[in-house]
Amino acid sequence: MTSSSDRSPAVDVLSTRTYEIRTYGCQMNVHDSERLAGLLEDAGYVRAPEDSDGEADVVVFNTCAVRENADNKLYGNLGHLAPKKASRPGMQIAVGGCLAQKDRDTIVKRAPWVDVVFGTHNIGKLPVLLERARVQEEAQVEIAESLEAFPSTLPTRRESAYAAWVSISVGCNNTCTFCIVPALRGKEKDRRPGDILAEIEALVAEGVSEITLLGQNVNAYGSDIGDREAFSKLLRACGTIDGLERVRFTSPHPRDFTDDVIAAMAETPNVMPQLHMPLQSGSDPVLKAMRRSYRQERFLGIIEKVRAAIPHAAISTDIIVGFPGETEEDFQQTLHVVREARFAQAFTFQYSKRPGTPAADMDGQIPKKVVQDRYERLVALQEEISWEENKKQVGRTLQLMVAEGEGRKDDTTHRLSGRAPDNRLVHFTKPGQEVRPGDVVTVEVTYAAPHHLLAEGPVLDVRRTRAGDAWEKRTAEKAAKPAGVLLGLPKVGVPDPLPAVTGGCAVD
Repeated sequence: MTSSSDRSPAVDVLSTRTYEIRTYGCQMNVHDSERLAGLLEDAGYVRAPEDSDGEADVVVFNTCAVRENADNKLYGNLGHLAPKKASRPGMQIAVGGCLAQKDRDTIVKRAPWVDVVFGTHNIGKLPVLLERARVQEEAQVEIAESLEAFPSTLPTRRESAYAAWVSISVGCNNTCTFCIVPALRGKEKDRRPGDILAEIEALVAEGVSEITLLGQNVNAYGSDIGDREAFSKLLRACGTIDGLERVRFTSPHPRDFTDDVIAAMAETPNVMPQLHMPLQSGSDPVLKAMRRSYRQERFLGIIEKVRAAIPHAAISTDIIVGFPGETEEDFQQTLHVVREARFAQAFTFQYSKRPGTPAADMDGQIPKKVVQDRYERLVALQEEISWEENKKQVGRTLQLMVAEGEGRKDDTTHRLSGRAPDNRLVHFTKPGQEVRPGDVVTVEVTYAAPHHLLAEGPVLDVRRTRAGDAWEKRTAEKAAKPAGVLLGLPKVGVPDPLPAVTGGCAVD
């Protein structure tokens, strides 16, 4: 605990208080942040304008611990806010997420102006902890050691009316030597299938037409409830929900990717032809050092089976370059897998020490110059393959779900943007009739770039959807109440356009 002199004095909080949430890391953190927003709004706070730059009454950091400099980034940001907080009586700062779970005892010591520190297992306590800190005028540090409630049972402020996360499990049972997430998120705990499906059905009733099943190791679902085929059964059950048009999931692990899952993907019409399958390395010795329980042959065998069952599937991956002990021959094996698998996209990372992981203390740390060289060669190869794979899409007729905010140049190019079933981003000519996010358009692809497609001809068809209606309703509500509104139960968030995780945890 710290003295009240280290933080702003309490003030009358009868007036509406604003909040800002800064999120770092993986989809699970994005998922949690939307719940934190919902909790705060449920408690009477309103969202600060996007350009507030730390001027909100409450600033919440939802942190990530997977990068070597994660703590430096946090304390730098906290230091930037310290003078603002000193000059604004009643302002509060809260720190949550994986770094808070890891460094629970040091955050308030290093930044005594922080009011609340909470962990990954008790995000539902944030409003109570903020109020307690205000009344008692001292920092509140509360870190739960086990999950108190599944994130999807908490209030939320969803950013999308048409797409949503649905958490099916939390935690991870793997012991990858580069990843600290299992130590911070705990062992895997699965939700009951009935609870998951009830949440999805309620979302669809609200107008959501696309859901992404979310877990640190999503296809291990069932290990906690004793059913090895639970994930494939869940995918098939999603196919029976009327009005649910698109189902995605992230992020799976090759160890648990079984034939019944491939069959369920191929045979369930609303499960999209997209797969994010983390490779990490193509070298068997490196995979062993990483404690990844598969080898090159097994990985390529999965890719072959998926392509046989779902010919148009777009497969993406994660790759780490420069893991301790990686030789040039090891790296060449990674390039070999990239050439064989022909990923539509690869999220490539230069290895960096992650405090608290076995890999951080391994011998054979690779010089930065060598890592950079390998990274550049890998990126160049993947860029070439991504472009070649995208060129194969030219001439295809695709149904796109119109997206919001994905085409940064849409205003200047007079285009709109949408996602194909395989999650490729497509920019298309704006049709004469109104098209809303969540609606579905049919287009013909005319041009391919490495990271997107163009449909420069006229839109072939526009299908107005309940998801578009939901977006229109939400937009009208926001115009009437600029601070934003809660969208009611169930409580989920909007998926990222593409997964960007490393074995269940992201690199920010």
